[in-house]
Amino acid sequence: MRRTVSLALFFLPVLLAAGGCEFDAEGWGNSNRYREDFSYDFKLAPGGRLEVESFNGSVEVVGWDSDAVQIRGTKSASRQEVVKELSIDAKGDNNEVRLRAVRPMPNCNCGVSFTIKVPRKTRIERADTSNASLKIESIDAPARVHTSNGSIKIWDVSGDLEATTSNASIEAEKLAGSATLRTSNGRIHGDGIRGTLEARTSNASIDVTVSEADPAHPMILNSSNGSITLNLASWKNNEIRANTSNSSINLRLPEAVNANVHASTSNGNITTDYEVTTSHISKTLLDGRIGSGGPMLDLQTSNGNIRLSKR
Repeated sequence: MRRTVSLALFFLPVLLAAGGCEFDAEGWGNSNRYREDFSYDFKLAPGGRLEVESFNGSVEVVGWDSDAVQIRGTKSASRQEVVKELSIDAKGDNNEVRLRAVRPMPNCNCGVSFTIKVPRKTRIERADTSNASLKIESIDAPARVHTSNGSIKIWDVSGDLEATTSNASIEAEKLAGSATLRTSNGRIHGDGIRGTLEARTSNASIDVTVSEADPAHPMILNSSNGSITLNLASWKNNEIRANTSNSSINLRLPEAVNANVHASTSNGNITTDYEVTTSHISKTLLDGRIGSGGPMLDLQTSNGNIRLSKR
């Protein structure tokens, strides 16, 4: 028996390529293939508020010495008609600027990126995106930012900060205020922090230098399967709680410290540069007092070492 094979299927990819077309039966494709820029400008008084809500695109907010809000952005999609249907809801007055990217349809394979300049004393009430990075710089006011599957970078923020992402890192430098940094499957790195600190991640490390802690406020660092390193430049009687698993805890403190310490591990070692008046000591457990005692240093891990060292 002779078999007849249709040549139409064989030549279809060739014909599509020759015609300059892409076969995209489900509407999938490069979400940046078609792009369209946009811009808005508003006046905003010192202490005014900013809200930004986007998706599948980066958000960058930078403080400057002006009473204006300058918004520059780009809409992108895999199809031209989707770019046209993507809308930006932009509203502003002297007290508040609100920006929202509006999807034309679910699963549009599209996104919106924002680059925004604001007066330095603008409160970042909300900066929210997904599947992209987020950056906040030179803001003298509180900020609350969120993304997913994208990194967060914070530089020179004076005000309470809440930064949350997932599956990506958080980098924070020159912070003053109460800092809450949360991610998963991503590293947390901080330097030049002044104030209180809460840092939480999983399957990644935490490495933070605190220049000046807020007196008597606890510092909380939690991870799993990642090391924790805290470098504290000055002693302000802060309780420190550090907890991880399958990795090490390294705590570097000033030479003159008065604190109580509880450190425990399994299948690891505990070492200290300080003279500790102990109530219990073994290879994997240390309970005691440094100096005259004081706030608790609560350090717990499993399958990792714990190190208390002097700066």
